[in-house]
Amino acid sequence: MQKSVLITGASHGIGKALAEKFSQEGYKLYLNGAHDASALCDVCNTLHATPLLYDISDPKQVEEMFFLIDRIDVLINNAGVSYIGLMQDMSYEDYARVMNTNLGGVFSCCQKAIPKMLSQGSGRIVNVTSVWGEVGASCEAVYSASKGGVNALTKALAKELAPSNIPVNAVSLGVIDTRMNHCFSKEEREALKEEIPAGRFASAKSAAEMIYSVATANSYLTGQIIRFDGGWI
Repeated sequence: MQKSVLITGASHGIGKALAEKFSQEGYKLYLNGAHDASALCDVCNTLHATPLLYDISDPKQVEEMFFLIDRIDVLINNAGVSYIGLMQDMSYEDYARVMNTNLGGVFSCCQKAIPKMLSQGSGRIVNVTSVWGEVGASCEAVYSASKGGVNALTKALAKELAPSNIPVNAVSLGVIDTRMNHCFSKEEREALKEEIPAGRFASAKSAAEMIYSVATANSYLTGQIIRFDGGWI
């Protein structure tokens, strides 16, 4: 039977690279995106995937999305948003947007995927998180908190699901060369590279390969936050 994967935030960057990787490996693709229907459809048309244009920050939309998914062998919770600025200047609406997407979206997608995986007798969950969820970042306090929450959720949920043969892990990313980090100036990007022992940003493709390797690892690997940062943190 052909295995299937749901990848959230699949319109661009790491999500798109993940879609390409899983497609190469023969998976049936369910690709989610919320804010760029054109880009999502382009990816889906190229890879013969099912597009799911739903906002994962809204539990009702997540519920609707999962009605369209018959089987799910792998869930990759990749979708995320950032906010850069002083916390004192952040509106509650911005706070809610970051938390509801980065943590709430993971909760909602896991909650809807788990019953399907239990009925199948197997499944795998990989959450895409950030090194800031481990050490925190100035001017990204709420983003750091959201990713820290994902890390804690990963460890706890892994304990719940281990008896059911459903590993849950997270990949904690350093700086990946995607549009999320293009808000920095050329000078800022070069200074950041100098802080990374590997001397470069990771590509979206290399991040996707790492995430895929965790998604397909031996099922005894569970509850782990696996860092992929070039030795940075």
